[in-house]
Amino acid sequence: MKQNSIYIYMIIMAVVTYLIRVLPLTLIKKEISNTYIKSFLHYVPYVTLAAMTFPAIIYSTSSKLSATAGFIVCIFLGYHRKSLITVALLGSITVFIAEAVLTIG
Repeated sequence: MKQNSIYIYMIIMAVVTYLIRVLPLTLIKKEISNTYIKSFLHYVPYVTLAAMTFPAIIYSTSSKLSATAGFIVCIFLGYHRKSLITVALLGSITVFIAEAVLTIG
């Protein structure tokens, strides 16, 4: 990759990032009253967080099976409204046990 290409990519990324942040502020002056758009904007942070977190969960362990087991335990505990520390600890313990079982077996 040439040195000039890196600078061009960085400039394009900066312009796109700037436009994404500035355009809504300049184009939308009134309060959004459409309920569909409001509900869409309400869920955007959650979807973005899930899209960033899920691949990290699957590829953070040595086996996808242990990651999936920990993920299922965390989803179950989160669904039953357990505290964040409980979910994190039990998910980590599940992954540790699954890794140990997979290593032995």
